[in-house]
Amino acid sequence: MERLPSSNKTTYDAPKEFRSYEEEERYMRARKKVESLKGFYGHLASYVVINIFILVLIAFNMDEGEHFWKFEHFFTAFFWGIGLAFHALGVFGPDLFFGKNWEERKIKEYMSNQKQNWE
Repeated sequence: MERLPSSNKTTYDAPKEFRSYEEEERYMRARKKVESLKGFYGHLASYVVINIFILVLIAFNMDEGEHFWKFEHFFTAFFWGIGLAFHALGVFGPDLFFGKNWEERKIKEYMSNQKQNWE
């Protein structure tokens, strides 16, 4: 007779090799980061697809002589884009523009340049 799966489900499904608390915590943080990245890329994909669809609809339903490049045609893309930018900041954090340890890398770079100039 087959055994049924255990009903003792935990709130996470970490692999068995993660036994220590630190390893489990690292795994959970990494998993959370991957989930937030996945959510952002889904948001970005829907932004692009839906805004292209809206702009194509506007282009096909324009009256003759009407200009396409009006701000009102881009309301959705503009304001949704603001929300998308905040989502990106939430996912990537302040490291979005400069990256982790940017300041430290720049200091080392300038120090090595100065050292070469003195030699």
